[in-house]
Amino acid sequence: MTVIDLGHEEPTLLLTNNLKISCPALVTRYAHRMLIENGISEAIQFFHLDSLSSRVGLKVDFDRQITLIVSSLYRLMAELIGHKYLHAQAKTIFRNLLDLSATVHVSDQEVTVCFDKRAHNPYLVASGLTDQTVLMPWFGHKSLSFAFA
Repeated sequence: MTVIDLGHEEPTLLLTNNLKISCPALVTRYAHRMLIENGISEAIQFFHLDSLSSRVGLKVDFDRQITLIVSSLYRLMAELIGHKYLHAQAKTIFRNLLDLSATVHVSDQEVTVCFDKRAHNPYLVASGLTDQTVLMPWFGHKSLSFAFA
């Protein structure tokens, strides 16, 4: 099947051995698959483990699995944040909500991270994600809390 006007200069060729499916249904299935593949591709480009520090290539299955886990965590965070980020890409969520500067105060019993003032901080505050104190057994059983300037 040849499809034109899909946003490309050249026609798109779709090959199938399913002769029972209608043309509109096949194009719709192709569009859904393309969205999924583009999402995975975007996630791999943003989270790709090899691009962080390793010069040795990792196994593709492990890399893909970690990428999909992190992508799912970003989706979960977006749902907790609210409607503004429901359809945002992971790199947008990272840039707006996680790529923050902060001052870290360490005492004998507590670590407090005080985020600098930013326009997107109210979304983090409203989500309740920073309301919880987290115990860090690996850091002398100190508690971790978050504050905003």
